[in-house]
Amino acid sequence: MAGGPGRNDVIRLPWSRPATVAHSAIIDIGSNSIRLVVYGGPDRIPATLFNEKVLAGLGRSLAETGTIDADAFRVAGAALARFAWLTREMQVDVVRTVATAAVRDASNGPDLIALAERYGLTVETLSGEEEAQAAGQGVLSAIPDADGIVGDLGGGSLELVRVKGGKLGERVSFPLGVLRIGAIRERRAGELDRTVQRMVRDAGWIGRGQGLPFYMVGGSWRALARLDMHHTGYPLPIAHGYSISLARINALRKILAEVPRTDLKAVPNLSGGRVPTLDNATSVLAAMTKHLGSATTMVSAYGLREGLLYAALPADVRAQDPLLIAAHDEGARQGRFAEHGDLLHKWIAPLFPRDDPAMVRLRHAACLLADVGWHANPEFRAERGVEIALHGNWVAIDAAGRAILAQALYSCLGGGGDSAPDPLPRLAPAAALSAAHRWGLAMRLGQRLSGGVAAPLQRTDLRRGRGQVELVVPARDTALYGEAVQKRHKALATALGMEAALVTP
Repeated sequence: MAGGPGRNDVIRLPWSRPATVAHSAIIDIGSNSIRLVVYGGPDRIPATLFNEKVLAGLGRSLAETGTIDADAFRVAGAALARFAWLTREMQVDVVRTVATAAVRDASNGPDLIALAERYGLTVETLSGEEEAQAAGQGVLSAIPDADGIVGDLGGGSLELVRVKGGKLGERVSFPLGVLRIGAIRERRAGELDRTVQRMVRDAGWIGRGQGLPFYMVGGSWRALARLDMHHTGYPLPIAHGYSISLARINALRKILAEVPRTDLKAVPNLSGGRVPTLDNATSVLAAMTKHLGSATTMVSAYGLREGLLYAALPADVRAQDPLLIAAHDEGARQGRFAEHGDLLHKWIAPLFPRDDPAMVRLRHAACLLADVGWHANPEFRAERGVEIALHGNWVAIDAAGRAILAQALYSCLGGGGDSAPDPLPRLAPAAALSAAHRWGLAMRLGQRLSGGVAAPLQRTDLRRGRGQVELVVPARDTALYGEAVQKRHKALATALGMEAALVTP
């Protein structure tokens, strides 16, 4: 094209955002899969920069031969060679390689460890108790107020750990991985249930989950949640925090017995590699929750790998709120004005004195994310806000919380009208969405008044008067109260059933 760069010309950009530093990685040599996850970002809630798994099936032949078979060994070796190479090229600061039940139990497990070490990896073989501990820490990282029993289902084993008050309690490991369950079930009808009952009884865990949730960790149980979400028409494609009732687990067993595998592979976000283990995963879940006496189940997307990272953090970092830390990081990366969210939240807070602590926390997160839609097409900024709130990689927040957050961002970023966009009304109560709409209008006023800089919010106040939403602006700064600010002030006051008033002391 005339006037354009030649075929071999290099286009040099004047500026580019620096890449996020990959400061840690975990290579998890599991009994079913081998996975590399590379992390960056805040220590308390690191972002996943790279994630790759290989379904090697190391535990596939354990029940019959006590060894890792040749095909699985070969696949595992290739995966470890690739993962070692990738972490070197990514210049990851800290690489931790851990092995679980299959390597621990197989007679040729040491041979695989030796192979990994030839690739420059140092392998830690975790005991069953250490697996349980890491899984429990992972759940506490994502669900700090978890109170129940964590179950981590792998290919070779199933770990249980009691969590309460941010701490781990008793833990136990059973040889009930999905790759071992098939052999138990083949013996005779009901054999799996009897085996689980005997193991749980002998370990002293019968009824230990009475009335408590059972937190499900592991890819097979996440896949089961995906199946249930598909069949029930659940409006949010996020497995973390999703609950499956005990009655529904039994219904899923019937579905799995009747639905062809080809249909299962068509379920959105359901990994085809998990389909062969779904039936076994569902059967052991039904038996385990029955004998523990669990009240319900809940998926945790965080497990062993995240638990290893979380356990290594100082106590003061572990105590940080993972939702607010993640929202702060996201807002800083996608917004225009660093540190604006905390100031905005402080500025609008006097308008909402009756919000309970849970709502205050969500309002704070919304303020931290108030500017995330700015770089989107102006006609779709509000939709961008909804997308980030609903589908962001958040933890320590449930589906209703995501919807409330989405409503606040939708209103802040110019979403039209008082009605909530779909699917928000299906996820959160109308009263909570109305409150979030008012937060959004207050955030929108603060952003317009300040232009996104600190000084206007520091020198002005927003408060409730008698039937009025008062915007207090020093006389020397009244130029801030332009036409656009006046319109947003009036819209906020109307939503609160009040009048807008400018106060100039």
